[in-house]
Amino acid sequence: MEIDESLSEKAYRILNEKIVTCQLSPGNRLAQSYLSQQMGIGLTPIRDALQRLALEGFVEVIPRHGYIVTKIDVAYVAEIFEMRQILEQASVGLATEKGVDEDLETIRKMADFQYKFKKHDTYLDFLQRNANFHLAIAEATGNFRLVNTLSRLLVEMTRVFHLGLDLRDSADEMRNEHIMLTDALLSRDTNQAVNLVKHQIDTSKSRIIEALNNNSRMWKKAQGRERLRSEIFLRRED
Repeated sequence: MEIDESLSEKAYRILNEKIVTCQLSPGNRLAQSYLSQQMGIGLTPIRDALQRLALEGFVEVIPRHGYIVTKIDVAYVAEIFEMRQILEQASVGLATEKGVDEDLETIRKMADFQYKFKKHDTYLDFLQRNANFHLAIAEATGNFRLVNTLSRLLVEMTRVFHLGLDLRDSADEMRNEHIMLTDALLSRDTNQAVNLVKHQIDTSKSRIIEALNNNSRMWKKAQGRERLRSEIFLRRED
């Protein structure tokens, strides 16, 4: 039983990273037998991993076709960023009113982080620290339903955040934005905190839509190549 759980976790981590970094392009079909052969992992752990990824919004179940990587389009980006605006504006507003000074000081120390442009091995660490930073603000509100909802959204958004990092070097800009936000929290300036987070989210959305437009043609070509490899493998299996 422990071996199966370990393999399921391994399959999840491998697939999650490939999807987040768009090595598996949006819209790609995920044939379970092909993934099993490529990863050297049995079908049951692969199936468990895909079910978990579906719950997180990274893959979709298509009746009679199996799983595909969830597509990213302008409508998808607009929807998740609309939700993020609602949650994060509420989060920083409540944190300025209800946050304990000690917690806000800790959040201020968490703000000093950044990635290295085009150094892809730094991106996932940056995104994890970014999620931790925003969740710490939500936790300062004392509203753990807000924390849980924002946590699920940030997990789903990891892929689009990763996409935006490669567009241009915004590392210093993002770091400074986080520091300015924590300064507003510590000074209990609700309007400033809400305006800052609104601006940050709008800027991030624009960056990601630009990156999406730049990558959409490349993804279509990648989908075609991956579909061909999968079909060749499945024909051999038959």
